[in-house]
Amino acid sequence: MLGLILLAGVPIVAITGLLSYAAYNPWLPLNDLTPGKGLLGFYLFDWPTSPPWLYRLTQGTHVILGLTLLPVLLAKLWSVIPKLFAWPPVRSAAQALERASLLLLVGGAVFEFVTGILNIQLFYVFPFSFYPAHLYGAWIFLGALAVHVALKMPRVVSTLRTRGLRDLRTDLADTRPEPPDTSGLVSPDPAPPTISRRGLLAFAGGGALAIFALSVGQSIDGWLRRTALLAPHGRAYGTGPNDFQINKTAASVGVVAAQTGAAWRLEVMGPRPVRLSRADLLAMPLYTYALPIACVEGWSTQRDWTGVRLADLARLAGAAPGHTQVVVRSLQRGGVFSRVTLSATQVADPRSLLALRVGGADLSLDHGYPARIIVPNAPGVHNTKWVRMLEFSPETA
Repeated sequence: MLGLILLAGVPIVAITGLLSYAAYNPWLPLNDLTPGKGLLGFYLFDWPTSPPWLYRLTQGTHVILGLTLLPVLLAKLWSVIPKLFAWPPVRSAAQALERASLLLLVGGAVFEFVTGILNIQLFYVFPFSFYPAHLYGAWIFLGALAVHVALKMPRVVSTLRTRGLRDLRTDLADTRPEPPDTSGLVSPDPAPPTISRRGLLAFAGGGALAIFALSVGQSIDGWLRRTALLAPHGRAYGTGPNDFQINKTAASVGVVAAQTGAAWRLEVMGPRPVRLSRADLLAMPLYTYALPIACVEGWSTQRDWTGVRLADLARLAGAAPGHTQVVVRSLQRGGVFSRVTLSATQVADPRSLLALRVGGADLSLDHGYPARIIVPNAPGVHNTKWVRMLEFSPETA
C-alpha cells in the first residue's frame, strides 16, 4: 500500500520537476545551469507565457506534494529495512539486478528529497550545485524506479488479488504477522504487534496531511499564508503591497540604496541604445496586470504590477518584438541569476513588464526597486530584481 501511494505520487513530482526545468528555457544563452547534461536535459517545447498561473501550479505541486510524500517514503523505507541489509547481498544474477536497482532507488530517493528540502530552505551545505545534481539525481532515481516497478509489479498485483485490503480492517488485537515467505521481509521471530496495519497507514498518512496543511499556504497565499508554519521564508513582511515573500534581500546580494537612487540609469541596448532614468520610465505608457510570481522553492503570490512593457522598450531601442530576446542584467553582485535571458515570446507578451510599482506602491528595495522584471508564467528567479541593463538582440535558435 505504501508503495502504491508512492507510485501514484512520485511520477507527478517527477513530471512537475521536469516542467520546472523546461520553464527556464534552457536553450537560451545564460539560462542552462546544467552544462554537459546531454540527452538528460531534453525539452519538448518552449515554455509559454499563458496561462500565467501554470508555473505557479506545477512548481507548487512539485514542492508541496514532495513534502507531503516524505512521511510515506520514510514509512516505506522502514518497512523494507530487512531487505536493505540482507546477507549475502547477492545470490543470483537476477537478484544482483534487483539489488543494484534497489541501491539506486533508495539512494536516489533520499538524495532527491534531502537536496530538495535543503534547497527550499536555501540551506546549501552540499559541496555541489543544486540544479545539475538534482536533475542528474532525478534521472538516476527514475531509471531505478522503472526497473523496480517492472520487477515488483507482478507481486503487487498478485497480493492485491489474493488478499485485497482485508488486513486493513483488522484491529490491533487481531493483528497477526505475515506468514514466512521468500521475500526476506518477514521476521522469523516477530514480537507482539504494537500497531495495526491500519494504524501504521494512519500514522504515515496523518504525518503527510500535517505537513501538507502546514506548507500549502505558501503556494496558495492569501489568508492561508498564515497557516504555512513550515514556510521557510516567513509568513509576514510588514504591511502594505510589498508584504510578500522575499528570497534574497538587497543587502544579501550587495545592492545598496546609493546604487538605486537618483543617479540610477537603465541601459537599454539594441540598434538604438538609450539610457533612462526612473522618471523617464514613469513618463512612458504604464500598464497594470494582475500576475502571479512563483518561486522554485514552492511559494507564490499574485499581485498587481505596474510598469513599462518590455515590447515598448524593445521598440525604443530599435528592436522588433516577436523576433527579439533580451538579456536582463541586475545590480546584484554575483550569483547565477544576476543575469538571465528571456525569449522572444516572453518579450512580445504585452503583460511582460519592467515593473516599477506593485499594488499601486513603489517597489521596496528588497522587492527590486527601482525596477524589476515581471513575466507571466516565468520562474521567480527569472523575474530579475534591481535591473540595470536590458540587451535586446535577435533570438538565437
